[in-house]
Amino acid sequence: MPDFREQTIDWLATAAGLERGHIAALLEQPPDPALGDLALPCFRLAARFRRAPQQIAAEIAASELQWPDFFLSIEATGAYVNVRFDPGAFAAAVITAIRESGGRREPVDTEAGPVLIEFSSPNIAKPFHVGHGFSTILGESLARIHSYRGARVLRFNHLGDYGTQFGRLIVAWERWRDDRALEEDPIAELTRIYVRFHDEVENDPTLDDEARERFRALENGDAEAVALWQRFRNLSLESFSRIYRRLGIAFDNWNGESFYSPFIPAVIERLRAAGLLEHSEGAEVVRLDDLDLPPALLLKSDGTTIYASRDVAAAIWRWEQHHFSRNLYVVGIPQTLHFRQVFAVLDKMGCDWADRCQHVGFGTIRFQTGDVNSGEGAQISNFSTRAGNIVKLEDLLNETVAKTRSIMELNQAGRDDGMTEEEIAAASELVGRAAVQFLYLKNGRERDILFSWEEMLDFEGDTAPYLLYTNTRIASILRRAGGDGADAADPADLRLLVSESERELATLLACFDDIVEQVARLSEPSVLARWLLQLARSYNRYYAATPILATAEPGLRRARLALCQAVAARLGLGLGLLGIETVERM
Repeated sequence: MPDFREQTIDWLATAAGLERGHIAALLEQPPDPALGDLALPCFRLAARFRRAPQQIAAEIAASELQWPDFFLSIEATGAYVNVRFDPGAFAAAVITAIRESGGRREPVDTEAGPVLIEFSSPNIAKPFHVGHGFSTILGESLARIHSYRGARVLRFNHLGDYGTQFGRLIVAWERWRDDRALEEDPIAELTRIYVRFHDEVENDPTLDDEARERFRALENGDAEAVALWQRFRNLSLESFSRIYRRLGIAFDNWNGESFYSPFIPAVIERLRAAGLLEHSEGAEVVRLDDLDLPPALLLKSDGTTIYASRDVAAAIWRWEQHHFSRNLYVVGIPQTLHFRQVFAVLDKMGCDWADRCQHVGFGTIRFQTGDVNSGEGAQISNFSTRAGNIVKLEDLLNETVAKTRSIMELNQAGRDDGMTEEEIAAASELVGRAAVQFLYLKNGRERDILFSWEEMLDFEGDTAPYLLYTNTRIASILRRAGGDGADAADPADLRLLVSESERELATLLACFDDIVEQVARLSEPSVLARWLLQLARSYNRYYAATPILATAEPGLRRARLALCQAVAARLGLGLGLLGIETVERM
């Protein structure tokens, strides 16, 4: 994409006799497009030049330095130098660059080492609930964003496959198992006995002691305990993989907590040798008082490991294996303190790469109580398996697809060019799935989501169905255009795109890579989601007010079709970076 901002900075820096960095720090976009495309405020230059800002602006605007081809005007308005681009030249350059890119870009991520992204990370032997959906969909989008920027991305699924809860599960299995139920629905049966354990332990606290013994046996390699644990793990992975296939996600690494457990003794010894480990009520901790953090617990009083010790060992292993440029943990906000402690321990251990580790926190999804499928009643916000109070992601996807199909069948009724049943079924799967994915990504990731069927499936709202419908509308126009379409437009044609609405679309299209950079910097896909909505809204206003296929002048018709094609290309690419597939018809 031609960087008009950079070229404008070059011109202004030369005209003013200043360094590029000085101009770049001041240059801004005017709040009113009528003032221009870019503006240089000269207030902070007054002391340097010992002249009034208004005089400085006038002198820069009056420079006889040759303008870049895309400049239309340079004017001094008070203390500002306002630069306006030639709308036709600008639109032609933007559309041509999108055509030539083919959905790719020059790599900008030149950091050494891959970007590691830990996301999804469900607990084995437990349902894959909507909370895991947040991590899964957010993490996959970030992986795609960094890949687009040119980074080598490694997707890590840090399975919750270790800990005292497995001692509880083994005890529950030995006491209350149902082999037939396990064969029919493994996760449902494992959840049932796990919930029963927590009901029973209230009346028989000795069950917890028994569970701790079973986990200690598992850590010590007891053959029977390990065999049961492996069986639970395999059954869980079969269930999880079905969801990942549906979402189009493939992981590079499935190492769970259990994988890192053998490395913990070396970590503990290293901490002890460095004088960082202290005894506290029988447990082993690292003091973090200097950081105003509570102590990080590394070993329990009974000698068993804990999340923090496994995460420290995992981070060290990942560094030794991959020498990552970034190590992102897409985990809920409640774990913020945990990761602050883990990163602080790594730093105290002398890991000079600890600052490359980042916690990407996110909020919760809240439903209305009553019938989750209807969305009526008060809220469910507690996804505790022990209470049996969970909403499975697969159920949410299935119900959303079913509701989407009902809407699409109603919209297709009576149409001469209606879709077949097979086409409706395929499109409903993609659109329904996209509606769920976009629900997680459209707002700031740290904000909680209050679920609403009506809002999520609104084909005219801030939703995936609205974006996908806009894309199919453009696809329909391009199909109807046939051979005399967007591909026939040449640079001369494209320079005919000079209306205010065409300038607005070109300006939005030119922002795409800057939007991607912002997403990567903030780990915030909602920035891209909002940009896509803005682009779709702008295009639909343009479509409603501007004749495209009915344009009498052939060159202008081709140019407008090329603009439509560029919008569709960026909509499709942007949706793809969110993990969303497009559809041809809906």
